[in-house]
Parts: sequence; structure tokens; C-alpha cells
Amino acid sequence: MMKCMECGSKILKRNAERGEIVCSYCGLVLEDTVIQNGPEWRAFDAEQRAIRARTGAPLKYMSPNKGLVTEIDQYNRDSKGGKIAPAQQAQLYRIRKWHKRASVSNSVERNLSIALTELNRVSSHLGLNESIREGSALLYRRCVEKGLIRGRQIESVVSAVIYAVCRQCGIPRTLDEIADASEISKKEIGRTYRLVMQELGLRIPLTNPRLCIARFVNDLRLSGETQNKAVEILDHAIEKKLISGRGPIGVAAASVYIASVMTGERRTQKEVADIAGVTEVTIRNRYRELIKFLGLRIAI
Repeated sequence: MMKCMECGSKILKRNAERGEIVCSYCGLVLEDTVIQNGPEWRAFDAEQRAIRARTGAPLKYMSPNKGLVTEIDQYNRDSKGGKIAPAQQAQLYRIRKWHKRASVSNSVERNLSIALTELNRVSSHLGLNESIREGSALLYRRCVEKGLIRGRQIESVVSAVIYAVCRQCGIPRTLDEIADASEISKKEIGRTYRLVMQELGLRIPLTNPRLCIARFVNDLRLSGETQNKAVEILDHAIEKKLISGRGPIGVAAASVYIASVMTGERRTQKEVADIAGVTEVTIRNRYRELIKFLGLRIAI
């Protein structure tokens, strides 16, 4: 890694306009002839970008063939827009039919075709963006290469890889939400998720409960003051190590419940439990622990 020769700092700033690399600490210019790797043209809309680009579309793991395919349209017209003769139309029909059959020629391609359609459906139901879908599709392809699909439901493996990628990217999605979207039992998804983790050697970080608070507050229509109070309570709980051995979702939900009471925007335990996907008993137990160990005073 490059570092400053003057002060040894590794915090460097790249100035693309000047073509320089500058030390952010002492201001020393380390390089003044940096080559810009981007295009030499600019585009102000999608049409200009499509016209001026000299490369093809990127690979898309959400497509069974990664986007590298030739499509034969259904318009039956030549390059000038004129209609094609009936004899040639029959020939084109046969070409389309065999082209479609050849595009799914083996069991792996058929499996990918079914799985990626299911992955797109579940991701749409959960409101996941394109990067999460691409990451999930890539992880599913790794499962296929490793032979983890054999003897297992396609839907359970799809749900497991979506859950894994969501946790990797810090997207607050629980197993209950993914189970509802995929219509697969939570137990089956968890079993498949652990298998994928073990076989592929993935290191998935623990769920950060702070990421869940914003979603809970938004779904409960609470104010920013309540959100800040809930984050403050949760941070104190983490400092006291009250998260250890407990579900992070339950602690985050209890923090939101306590904050709503303290700010006068009271929500019932049932409302918070329904939004968080946990039981009222969990909310009640975490509530009592936070009140006891953090010394909070709440007017009932």
C-alpha cells in the first residue's frame, strides 16, 4: 500500500482533475502524472451514453446465460422494416424453436433458469436492490459448482443465499421475512444456510441491531427523536454486553418500545412485536432486562 514519504501517513487523496495523489496529512504531492482510466467522453443522458459507449453490456449473473445470448425477435421483418415472405417466416419459426431449446441444453442450465426466476421473485417481494440480487445469484452459482443443490429444494437454497448476502451487506432482513416471502419453513432455510456457510467457507458478520432500528421506527411511524433515543439505549446495552447470548432483533425491538414510551409516542408491545417479527414475550423479557441493568426510569 502506498504511503507518504514525508510523514508516513497512509491517508492519501486522489485528485482526478489534476491527476495528482496528495497526502491528506502533510499535503505532499506524491504523484502528478496519474493516468485517468475512465472514458475520454462525457454523456449527459442514457441515449448519449448508449451511442458513445464502445463496449457491450456487463455480465449479469441474474441471467442464466449471464447476458451473453443472441435473441431472435418475433417481428418477422427484415433490416429495412419490410415483411418477410411466408416461406422464410416458417424457417424463422423453426430457428427460434431450436434456439430456445439449445439455450437450455443441460440440467445445470435448467436449474439456473428456475432458481434465478425464484430469486428474482423473492427479492422483489423483499424490496432488495440490484446489487443484492446479483450477489445472491453469484453465490447460488457457487453452490451449483460445489454440488450443494443435489437432493435439496431449489427454493430453500435460493432463500439461504439471499439471507447470507443480506447479512454480508448489512441489510436488515430476518429469517421470518425471507420464510414468508419464499414460503419455505424457517427451519429448512436455517439448515441450508448453515450448510452453505460451512461448505463455501463464508464468514458472515453478526447481525448489527442498529440497522434494524431505522426500519422498525419507520414502520411504526415514529419520530426521529424516538429513533435517536432507541439507538442511545441500544448503544448502552451493547456497552453493558447485554446483547451477548440474546437475539439482536429482540433487543433492538425492545429498545424501540422503551424509546417510544419515553418520548410519549407509545406503541404497544404487540405492535412492536408484529413489526420486528418476534413474540410479545421476547419484547417483555428484553424490556425488563434493559430497564434493570441500564437503570432506566419509565412512567407506566
